[in-house]
Amino acid sequence: MTTFVLIHGAWLTPRSWEGFEEYLSERGHEVIVPAWPGHDRPVEEIRADPSPIDGLTLQEIVDHYADVIRDLPEQPVLVGHSFGALIVQLLLDRGFGAAGVAIDTAPPKGVRLPLSSLRTAWPVLSNPANRNRTVELSFEQFKYAFVNTWPDDDARAAYDRYAVPETGRIFFQAGTSSLTPNAANTVDYGNDDRPPLLLVVGERDHTSPPSLSRSINRKYGRSRAVTDLHEFVGRSHLLMVGDGWKEIAEDVERWADRTLPDGSHTDRP
Repeated sequence: MTTFVLIHGAWLTPRSWEGFEEYLSERGHEVIVPAWPGHDRPVEEIRADPSPIDGLTLQEIVDHYADVIRDLPEQPVLVGHSFGALIVQLLLDRGFGAAGVAIDTAPPKGVRLPLSSLRTAWPVLSNPANRNRTVELSFEQFKYAFVNTWPDDDARAAYDRYAVPETGRIFFQAGTSSLTPNAANTVDYGNDDRPPLLLVVGERDHTSPPSLSRSINRKYGRSRAVTDLHEFVGRSHLLMVGDGWKEIAEDVERWADRTLPDGSHTDRP
């Protein structure tokens, strides 16, 4: 049995992992799905009052998950989506986790954003006042960023079920990282002691297109640590929801089973 910690991304809550959580639990794994600070409420409550999320920083989110992992009896496999996937990489770089899976990841420092990624972040970055408040995506913005390959009815259902306002601070932290010494999204690409990492990406993802994950994969080539890249044809950003989500869950489980040697769940920072 493996312990999995599932880390949701921006504009989402742990609800976005409901399929993964059920699948991995039924397979006999321990599954933990902690919320980001301020996100530990139903979607409808967050929409009604997003103020607890105002100004939330990337450092606060990463530290929150580090505390969760310290309380576990063994090192888990970390699985993150989008900004949650970046959080996985930051945690692995600190020595947390037996292994990590980064699904449709936001970029660590040093990776140039494609134009489609900039477009998905523009609702936040277009207004400097958003640095200290939450921002809500319209349905059309959500569809472009998350479910651009989906029929409108399914896309609308996903928006209604999963989308919440999000802290603007993390987007400014990532967007200005090239100008910021010791930026919050900095990882050591040459860290030989980093636990194994799998990058997963959808071919038609606007928010985190394959070129982004390929660039990150090349940068991790500076290290002797294991880094793998799996691409899924025809898929958009919300890989763990909608048609084909189970294929992703199965791939993650197989990779973890192959990658983790006996005894790799014990040591922690």
